[in-house]
Amino acid sequence: MTTTLDSPPRVDVRGPRFVAWVTTGVLVLVLVAAAFSTVAAAILIGLQAVVFAIGAAGGPAKHPYGRIYAAFIAPRLGPPTETEPVPPLRFAQLLGFAFAGLALLGFALGSPIVGAVFAGFALFAAFLNAAFGVCLGCQIYPLVARFRRTTAPAPF
Repeated sequence: MTTTLDSPPRVDVRGPRFVAWVTTGVLVLVLVAAAFSTVAAAILIGLQAVVFAIGAAGGPAKHPYGRIYAAFIAPRLGPPTETEPVPPLRFAQLLGFAFAGLALLGFALGSPIVGAVFAGFALFAAFLNAAFGVCLGCQIYPLVARFRRTTAPAPF
């Protein structure tokens, strides 16, 4: 992770794409499991929700799949040619957590269709990022960031 005084921390774009591929795989498993066992689907989406929560709270450096990328894949690749800022990635993980939480709620309350729909929304976003490099959460982030409360420095 690199940073300067004027900009937020940045990461190699290949890391979040790897994370998106793993997430895509997990979410496909959730939907397949939902066809056979709502309990299995609930457990899998619950685990993925925890992964999303870690990514939202700690960013790419703490994300479990990101750690796998950093430990085993990044050392075998050349230096990054492109980077992206961390805050939009954390926001995207927060959105993933929200979708996974709603999917878990659907499965837990006995509505597998609701669970599958929200897991499908998360799958769509993860696959879009993995396959095409389009991070929906990162695209929404600037809109949401404008509504954040900012405090102006006190005048001297």
